[in-house]
Amino acid sequence: MAVTGILLVLFLIVHMLGNLKIFTGETSFDHYAHWLRDLGTPLLPTTWYLWIQRAVLTVAVLAHIGAATVLAVRARAARPVAYAHRRKIHVNYAARTMRWGGVIILLFVIYHILDLTTGHLNPQGDAANPYGNVVADFAPERWYVTLFYTLAIVTLGFHLRHGAFSAFRSLGQQTPKGERRARAAALVFAVVLCAGYLVVPFAVLTGLVA
Repeated sequence: MAVTGILLVLFLIVHMLGNLKIFTGETSFDHYAHWLRDLGTPLLPTTWYLWIQRAVLTVAVLAHIGAATVLAVRARAARPVAYAHRRKIHVNYAARTMRWGGVIILLFVIYHILDLTTGHLNPQGDAANPYGNVVADFAPERWYVTLFYTLAIVTLGFHLRHGAFSAFRSLGQQTPKGERRARAAALVFAVVLCAGYLVVPFAVLTGLVA
């Protein structure tokens, strides 16, 4: 669970930084997107790096889901009799956030691939013009796409906040002071990552990027 989670988080960070290159202009952003397709050449054929990355991420996602399922089953088996009084505010909230948040994120990833990777759901869908695809996707008249994107990213933020906090605890943050620091660090990380992703669609929506 931890290994796949770390792998996916590292991808999210790199992907966010790549998205932010849109503020450097159309030429620079398109060059970056095309560079990704040529990464590894001539050792690898064109676009092979991206397909290898997609394969690794797919395996990581499936393994992450599988690990979550196994842990949930083990937790239920370890406590076959329900608690008389549950800690609704913390335990139930965290469990629901991770469980349903994971489902929402998975559905969003599928949509996102069909939108900005394959171009099937993108109004422009031009593989030669990634910058134009992003601008067309989050255009003001397509505000509902930005809304859906925002909801998905906020959901991802909750997922990351709880996941990062759990990871910090697993690394030994068990004292009250350490727990407070872990919560603060997890919150800051989730907020920064969400902001990094959301600044792009809102920049297009408001005309800052056009």
